[in-house]
Amino acid sequence: MDERALQEQLAELPGWAYADGMLRKTYTFKDFVEAVAWIVRIGFLAEAHGHHPDIDIRYNRVTLALVTHDAGNQVTDKDLGLVKAIETL
Repeated sequence: MDERALQEQLAELPGWAYADGMLRKTYTFKDFVEAVAWIVRIGFLAEAHGHHPDIDIRYNRVTLALVTHDAGNQVTDKDLGLVKAIETL
């Protein structure tokens, strides 16, 4: 996916950014338990999509990072599809 097309898509996805070759967003929750519960939901969603984000949790903050490893560590429509699904949670 070219950079221009990617930026157009990201303009419709608040909080998501393209950084270090990946799509990234940090979510903030009330506390650790709420953050972990949300990660469990992400796990089921990711499994259904057959695509799994990198997940970093720091108490009540969760950062997701997506890239398609099978495509040579490039951002693809597969990543954007999962991002859009995540945003519906």
